[in-house]
Amino acid sequence: MLTVSGFSHAAGDVELTRPVQVKDAWVRATVPGQKGTGAFMKITAKEDSRLVGVSSPVAGVAEVHEMKMEGDVMTMRALPALDLPAGKTVELRPGGYHVMLMDLKQALPAGSTVPLTLVFSDGKGVQSRVVLKLPVSAVAPAASAAASGHMH
Repeated sequence: MLTVSGFSHAAGDVELTRPVQVKDAWVRATVPGQKGTGAFMKITAKEDSRLVGVSSPVAGVAEVHEMKMEGDVMTMRALPALDLPAGKTVELRPGGYHVMLMDLKQALPAGSTVPLTLVFSDGKGVQSRVVLKLPVSAVAPAASAAASGHMH
């Protein structure tokens, strides 16, 4: 179930007449003792916006990160904000932009859910929050459905 700005949704996608749309969101499962994991999703903003913050009660630190190749080296760094061009979907995925959840307070087993709050800023600097409950999975939910032959 996803909760967006006070509205609850049972579906895995958030399709509202809101400034920001979040789809296909999920968190990678962890094993006991693992201190970090990633959250992934597709974000589409109606107007030029920025993802300026993220938080979750399951993590001591939550940040937007970018992974990219620099020469022969894969680098990862925290971003102060992620630009969301109007009408263009920005994908947070393994190996690219993603939400990094660090200093985890407990293991996140597959089948559980994780609360996550995203903070956006529009072109005028007005901030809005999207509160989500993300499913935890060992692989992207669409990938697991495709692998089992079930598409929803």
